[in-house]
Amino acid sequence: MKKFKNFIMMTFGCILLSVGVYFFKIPNGFATGGVTGIATILAPVTPVSAGAWIWILNIIMLILGFIFLGSKNGIKTVYCSMLYSAIAYILETVIPIDQPLSNQPLLELVYAMLITSVGSAMIFDSNASSGGTDIAALILKKYTSLDVGKALLIVDFAVAASTFFIFNVQTGLFSLLGLFSKAFIVDAVIENFNTCKYFVVITNKRDEITQFIIETLHHGATVNNVVGEYTKEEKAMIHTVCKRIEAIRLRNEIKKIDPHAFIIITTSSEIIGRGFRSV
Repeated sequence: MKKFKNFIMMTFGCILLSVGVYFFKIPNGFATGGVTGIATILAPVTPVSAGAWIWILNIIMLILGFIFLGSKNGIKTVYCSMLYSAIAYILETVIPIDQPLSNQPLLELVYAMLITSVGSAMIFDSNASSGGTDIAALILKKYTSLDVGKALLIVDFAVAASTFFIFNVQTGLFSLLGLFSKAFIVDAVIENFNTCKYFVVITNKRDEITQFIIETLHHGATVNNVVGEYTKEEKAMIHTVCKRIEAIRLRNEIKKIDPHAFIIITTSSEIIGRGFRSV
């Protein structure tokens, strides 16, 4: 089930990535780095289309990945890289576009960054990547002492800055804005995917509540015996975590079992362990 979910996430992420790139980035000349940015720049100065360049560059990077990294490149990266390239190329063939969808470049930049960032986040959250410069980063990491993050930022900055000369100042400024905003959006989306709720429940109905947590939600719980300083009454303090979609259900059930329970609910950006994410 988990593998199927990852497959769906990767596939839908590739679709979003391709749609954002083809309909919003390429027509406006928004080159925010990576293979897509290079393809966007090369298309106007070569007889090869942007969709074809994405396909060619991703294949080259995959070949280099297998040469220098071996099997570590991973089947997921191959799948996402080829699917993303194929969808972009098919869209270019079936729905040809030679100009932006609107006369509002800022609006189109917002859509370009939101759609592609959500797509990238879904792919990354599935422990995969769309290939391209991600493979270059791994090669740099293996054979040099360069800080990979800084090296990629320099490359992406160079790609975005080149749009000043290939297109115009406005496109260059939008490309740089997109480059700097993408990292924040991707991080925010991934964090939102992994959001969990941490419950601390102080109650007299320990057994009923822990039974619901274990048997219905299939999560664990940790229990401490505590004494309230104000009432001097002994109670149980239950600690548990659950996924965001389960939080309302758990809260309502606790209040149903023990209307006087004291509940503290906090948000966690990530839970690592059985039933949640592995390291």
